Amino acid sequence: MSLTWPWALAALVAAPLLLVLRWWMLKRRRKLAVRVSSLALIRAALPGPRRWQRHLPVALFVLALLALGTAVARPQASLRVPTSSSSIVLALDVSQSMCSTDVPPNRLTAAQEAAREFVRSQDGGTKIGLVAFSGISGLLVAPTTDREALLAAIDGLTTARGTAIGQAILTAIDAVAEINPEVVPIGVDLGETTRPEGDGFVPDTIVVLTDGANTQGVDPVTAAEQAAGRGLRVYTIGFGTTEPAPMVCSPDQIGSGGMGTRPEWQGRFGGGRRAQLIDEDTLAAVAELTGGEYFRAEDADQLNEVLTDLPSTIVTQERDVEVTVWFVLAGALLLVGAVGLSLRWNRS
Repeated sequence: MSLTWPWALAALVAAPLLLVLRWWMLKRRRKLAVRVSSLALIRAALPGPRRWQRHLPVALFVLALLALGTAVARPQASLRVPTSSSSIVLALDVSQSMCSTDVPPNRLTAAQEAAREFVRSQDGGTKIGLVAFSGISGLLVAPTTDREALLAAIDGLTTARGTAIGQAILTAIDAVAEINPEVVPIGVDLGETTRPEGDGFVPDTIVVLTDGANTQGVDPVTAAEQAAGRGLRVYTIGFGTTEPAPMVCSPDQIGSGGMGTRPEWQGRFGGGRRAQLIDEDTLAAVAELTGGEYFRAEDADQLNEVLTDLPSTIVTQERDVEVTVWFVLAGALLLVGAVGLSLRWNRS
């Protein structure tokens, strides 16, 4: 917790001063009681409050003063709060290995269905962008609230050779930079920019889903450094198993820039069995470097669960929120309690 006006804590001196004043008054009353013996006898004959009943209102009053004195300093607490405007750029791997049938009917189909559910589950204020990557990466849909455009782009995903995870991250950074002036595009010297206030992160985030390892283009960790320098968190998801499985893609999942260039791959594609290993160390390093998190999903259910739970994490931000009102409320309640108990137990 931090204080906006720490010098205002001087007001807390009032509490010990009042305790000293009360001690002095009690001491003075004892001297008067000795002088006026008749009053002392009358007082002794009356049933008085118990010891703890005499001290509890005073304790509550002192606590009230401490709470109100702290409120004057305008305390702030670091809390995770929902962001009013945020964008999520979803980068999907469409490399050849996404035809693997270890996740039925194949990885690409399962990833498409999970992405659709992810898009449908977002509230209307969150902008979502879509990046697809294989050997190259491209922005299919700029961050938007148009869910129909996003769903249509997801339905039209096709596969190609190669896996350029790092390039996908850079493409996503530029997509965010187009809508958020706090994020500078790739190519701008980060030394001339400043990180956002608060916890150093912008509300926009990048989610990378891949089933393999980077095979070409910029190194993912190098790309992650660019994202981290701009306050962008990158969440990574490793999808698929390590079990060898046939490579099968339907005709509409074969892209002309990749597997579809060879005649024998036209129509339904069937390939041999192979295991596709995920570079989990790199994906975890990317997430850690940018303040994100790495997730592992071996089947469609796990992938749906990961994407469903992501919004609760990525659309919140750690901000310094002023909590003065809670200290004022606590002080007021303590003050009312102190006065009420004092009147009830000491009305004689």
